[in-house]
Amino acid sequence: MPKAKSKVEIKNRRASFDYEFIETYVAGIVLTGTEIKSIRAGKASLVDAFCYFNGGELYVKNMNVAEYHWGSWGKHDPRRDRKLLLKKKELDKLQRAVKEKGLTIVAVRLFVADNGYAKLAISLARGKKEYDKRQTIREKDLRREMERM
Repeated sequence: MPKAKSKVEIKNRRASFDYEFIETYVAGIVLTGTEIKSIRAGKASLVDAFCYFNGGELYVKNMNVAEYHWGSWGKHDPRRDRKLLLKKKELDKLQRAVKEKGLTIVAVRLFVADNGYAKLAISLARGKKEYDKRQTIREKDLRREMERM
């Protein structure tokens, strides 16, 4: 019997406002039992989450996964660094790109895939300047006006 489609999708809305996305990847996350239960309950936040390399491995920092309410002795630290799972070629490509000036890796979206595993959509991004942010707001307003007509 196929599993029911999961509706858990946590987005980092601030990231699209502050960064211009260049490339997007979907990575698996190494989690403990209470963390995945908390994510399936929708108790996670990607505000201020970013990725960094440590020893050739990619980690996400500042991703908040709330403590599971029914967990007892096996509770987790809500803001611990979590390892991301990507292919070696993707890791090498991202590591070379991050060494360039002005590029960073930002967590964009956290979701539970059809197979039940938690996935994190990350993006190679460049920070926007103030005038770029104003241009983005102007484009959204124009699009909204066109949809109303």
